[in-house]
Amino acid sequence: MRGFKCFLVPSGVDEFPAVDEAELRRALPILARRKVPLLVHAELGIADRGLRNAESGSSPDPHSAILNPQSYATYLASHPPEAEVEAIRLMIRLAGEFRVSTHIVHVSSAEGVDAIARAKTAWVPITAETCPHYLSFSAEKIPDGATEFKCAPPIREASHREALWEGLDDGTIDMIATDHSPAPPSLKTPGNFMTAWGGVASLELTLPAVWTAARARFLVQSSQPGETDLELEGVSRPRIADLARWMSERPAALAGLTEKKGRIAPGLDADLVVWDPDIATTVDPSRLKQRHKLTPYAGRTLFGRVITTFVRGERVWDKRRLVRAYGGSLL
Repeated sequence: MRGFKCFLVPSGVDEFPAVDEAELRRALPILARRKVPLLVHAELGIADRGLRNAESGSSPDPHSAILNPQSYATYLASHPPEAEVEAIRLMIRLAGEFRVSTHIVHVSSAEGVDAIARAKTAWVPITAETCPHYLSFSAEKIPDGATEFKCAPPIREASHREALWEGLDDGTIDMIATDHSPAPPSLKTPGNFMTAWGGVASLELTLPAVWTAARARFLVQSSQPGETDLELEGVSRPRIADLARWMSERPAALAGLTEKKGRIAPGLDADLVVWDPDIATTVDPSRLKQRHKLTPYAGRTLFGRVITTFVRGERVWDKRRLVRAYGGSLL
């Protein structure tokens, strides 16, 4: 067993109900003895907080937040940053008390990054991830009715996106994970953010999406004021080595697989990617390999293409096709 995951709010799937602090307190001593990490979806009190935000005018348009389920502001107000950071603070407190390795999945807010940074300074055993959609999109640019962007926690404003990038740069955020959650179009309930399935299918596009977002963030430095939704200073040039660390080395460490996976080194599995970072591709959903084609990346130009993939030294992907249906192995 490599680890366990829990939700602090209902997951939307019956077999994964929410857990509360009392249940966590019963489980954490067992995880501490077994020395396995706990992965946590960190949100608390979503429904109550969202309604209070809408009624108090904390959302961009409080009336639409109550009455218009097609408005992205409605969904954003229902999952405010304080719901995320309160859950993260709970897990920081419990991780410190029980000394259990605790991993916060899909961090989306600046407040969450700040709480995790403070915990790491205090030597709390905590790690964190964010996702390509939080690094690529911003709430200001999501059209009403575009439920392909719905995920939980939600994609937030550009200021939160920049805080996530800064967290990756300084090591507060350890890694990038896909939070891959595809769904048939019927479950996305086109146009209704409050009933649509929450999740983005990111696995196939993660590498070019993150690379493209990192490139765009760097290029903003030379933009004229007003050309972007966020002006930045002191942003370092993106490096492929950063992607390898965020998307391979650190996930392998979290899973306890550093003796087999995560790096290019003698004795490790030869899981290798030949990648051209400069090839530009416009995302055409019909050409995606995933079963369900709905994606918020449709029509976007992404940089970087995988040319060849090797799994344990065997070529399995060549240019645009699978050349070997390679079997998995128990990790």
